[in-house]
Amino acid sequence: MQRPHLAEFMKRMEPDSVAIVSSAREATRSNDTQYRYRQDSDFLYLTGFDEPEAIAVIAPAHKEHKYTLFVRPRDPEREIWDGRRAGIEGARAEFGADAAFPIGEFKEKLADLLNGATNLYYRIGNGHAEMDETIVKRIRHLREMGRRGMSAPQAIIDTGTIIHEMRLFKSEEEIEFMQRAADIASEGHIEAMKQARPGMKEYEIEALVEYVFRKNGASGPAYTSIVGSGANATVLHYINNDGTLADGDLLLIDAGAEYRGYASDITRTFPVNGRFTSAQRDIYDLVLKTQMACVEKVRPGANVDELKSYSIELLTEGMVRLGLLQGDPKKLIEEEKYKQFYMHGLGHFLGLDVHDVGRYQIKDEARRLEPGMVMTIEPGLYIAPGTKDIPEKYLGIGVRIEDDVLVTEDGNRVLSSKAPKEAEEIEELMAKNSD
Repeated sequence: MQRPHLAEFMKRMEPDSVAIVSSAREATRSNDTQYRYRQDSDFLYLTGFDEPEAIAVIAPAHKEHKYTLFVRPRDPEREIWDGRRAGIEGARAEFGADAAFPIGEFKEKLADLLNGATNLYYRIGNGHAEMDETIVKRIRHLREMGRRGMSAPQAIIDTGTIIHEMRLFKSEEEIEFMQRAADIASEGHIEAMKQARPGMKEYEIEALVEYVFRKNGASGPAYTSIVGSGANATVLHYINNDGTLADGDLLLIDAGAEYRGYASDITRTFPVNGRFTSAQRDIYDLVLKTQMACVEKVRPGANVDELKSYSIELLTEGMVRLGLLQGDPKKLIEEEKYKQFYMHGLGHFLGLDVHDVGRYQIKDEARRLEPGMVMTIEPGLYIAPGTKDIPEKYLGIGVRIEDDVLVTEDGNRVLSSKAPKEAEEIEELMAKNSD
């Protein structure tokens, strides 16, 4: 069973080269307890293998073993404690390896695997210091054995130069996974809107949202959920989620589900009591108008920097109208005064990682979007309590609206469209589910 991403990776490698890609390490939470395992995204993308202590060796020029996996062997005793392992046989039968060996044999076989290769594709400094050292030692050894007819790779090339460009463009199957991840996350946001009430704790909403994720088949949240009410919504990466929802406050939820390894990333902001105040609507409508206008501009050929500049222009003009900023919008933009209330980027690539791989600049120019890319569009305004020289009614209001947007041949498709964002739609949904 040849994996399509692996086959394409092989095609893009330089002739007579070898690639080595490692699995993620298991992470200790505290003492002898572990975090739930999450595979390295590049390794998962190429191999589909979801166990720790695994190494893939990819050698397209090899006559027999173009794809070799080193994995943990079957161990009935350990499997009682930790779960089933694919083992050597499974690596071949289930994951398409031409050859498979116990992970403990990697070091002794490494010199033979590297011998004669023109280049080595390997990501140095990717959190595998011991592996880095092993590879450097084997390369040095091969150089020393030159008189015996052995030769070391002439260069080490970052595997990301190939993999990360591949990952940027989603296949139909990947788009299906991402659509499912977005649908599941949308259900979580809808349930939060239905259930939120004054007096609840932010962590109750967090638990509710993530319950919906798991109930619908997600492996869990794609990142630590942000559930911030009132002034907490003005803290960009607020994750304590331990405040109390107050009558009259807004609730900002930035939460996405992970499905089959792929992330969604959705933010919605809504009133705890189900009705926006006039001041909240001022800020919300400005952010929503900006967000929808920017989504409309997502299409092949769009420049990511131009999209960000467009969001800055719309928000700055709106902030002048509302009295958050004073002066000529163009000058305010030149002086970056908008950053007091809009201090982050417009969006990011999305895929196996929530902040996915892929270059935003090519030859010192902002990258233009192409079909198959997925990115978030997420403008926001954050007006911290205590901010001086602005209308008092806006203090403590934080609003962000974020969607996952697929670039298509003729425009875009909003994967997260099932999560309501029009103010009237949100109020209607919440009214139907009020006590």
